[in-house]
Amino acid sequence: MLLFSRHMTPAALGFAMPPEWSPQEAVWLSWPVDDERHWGGAKNTLIRGKFAEIAAAISRHEKVRINAPAADHAAIASLCNRAKAVPERVELYDHPHNDVWCRDHGPIFLKHRERGEIAVSDWGFNAWGGKFPPYDLDDSIPGQIAGALGLQRFEGGMILEGGAIEINGLGQLLTTEAVLLNPNRNPQLSRGDIEQKLRDTLGVRDILWLKQGIEGDDTDGHIDDLARFVDDSTIVACTEPGASSPNRAVLADNLAHLRNFTRPDGRPFEVVEISLPEACEVPGWRLPVLPASYVNFLIVNDGLLVPTFRQARNDDRALGLLRELFPGRQVTGIDCLDLVEEGGTLHCISQQQPA
Repeated sequence: MLLFSRHMTPAALGFAMPPEWSPQEAVWLSWPVDDERHWGGAKNTLIRGKFAEIAAAISRHEKVRINAPAADHAAIASLCNRAKAVPERVELYDHPHNDVWCRDHGPIFLKHRERGEIAVSDWGFNAWGGKFPPYDLDDSIPGQIAGALGLQRFEGGMILEGGAIEINGLGQLLTTEAVLLNPNRNPQLSRGDIEQKLRDTLGVRDILWLKQGIEGDDTDGHIDDLARFVDDSTIVACTEPGASSPNRAVLADNLAHLRNFTRPDGRPFEVVEISLPEACEVPGWRLPVLPASYVNFLIVNDGLLVPTFRQARNDDRALGLLRELFPGRQVTGIDCLDLVEEGGTLHCISQQQPA
């Protein structure tokens, strides 16, 4: 593992973050830890079964690589086998961590534009502004993965979660002010400083800013619950049909901004609307309204894994729309109602590694 000087930026060396629809080597997960803080403790067994189901679904398309203490590996392998995972595509790594949100604490992988070499960008992680300590082991995951795979590691130089950014293949990045400009992340950095670090490390050019996110989002407003690139010219964006919902005005404002954004050639994006599910609520839970969103999908090789929320009509409508947007991919719905109680679903728990 090599740690380069911060003066040698990845972008200057020819590296960039590939879009999620690029060919993938694997998807990384961080297995649920034995901690009473999560899912009220009582649901930990259920959630481990759900992770095994998700790992199995990923394994039908590509490798799934799992961060977990070595002492848990045998039990994890057994659960994945029970969920009918492809055994040779499940790889376990002795990487202790604090929580499951690998999208945010995991590495953001880079790829060299000419040589195809894969590298790791390692950003600081502070549990969404210090909300859920401890997070020291989570913050160490990018370094652990770089070491295990023998990959170059570049320091990002600021706090950044993977769920806060969304990129296409044209050097454009979508994000939100509510997260990246939040003083609980990088109070010492200006908007211009943050934009420059994104350009230097991820190899992007244009930073496209939305304002804020949906109700109940512990992250302060991650983009992967709001709007996602489908391809270089198409964005699928959440809307709220409920007139009384606090999300209605927020998402309408986001939609207006998205319709005004342009590609590098000056042409507008095609923006496709997708309704949020009806409000998902758990009486007495710390999140009165859960941040359930159909755009928290995960793109895998030849496939798309989509969160569903036990709302037959809305789930079917969302799956149908996404099948139209991703022709040629196998679109699979996965019940994530229990998972979203802790604030995220399929995209939030995963991090793709480019081929």
